[in-house]
Amino acid sequence: MMRRPRFLSLLLLPALVACGTPQELCIGAATRDIRTLDRLITEERATLARGYGYETRQIMHHEWQRCDDWVPGTPPRMCFEPVWDTVKRPVAIDPAAEQRKLDGLLARRAALMAGAEPAIAACKAKYPE
Repeated sequence: MMRRPRFLSLLLLPALVACGTPQELCIGAATRDIRTLDRLITEERATLARGYGYETRQIMHHEWQRCDDWVPGTPPRMCFEPVWDTVKRPVAIDPAAEQRKLDGLLARRAALMAGAEPAIAACKAKYPE
């Protein structure tokens, strides 16, 4: 009996993820690349303001964990399993190159925005609120 509410909530999860008015969904689809560029522009500005960037790496280490073939009611069997961690470390940047990259992102955003404005207007006309 307790499983039914959890099961029903899992069925409703995709419906909640797709929330938004048809107009919002249409505009979101038309501006997806612009939002990605906005995120990259924000990161680039932060890198220039800091004066250094970050390098992200995956590092593996081993930890003792219960083995997958453990049977309840028996003593646990431990295995030395690999575990991956993501680490960030500061790295030097070339400020001139980073500024050129930021300028390119801003130019690309302006070009995409000019192309997206008619699509946004079409979404508003198709799905008035």
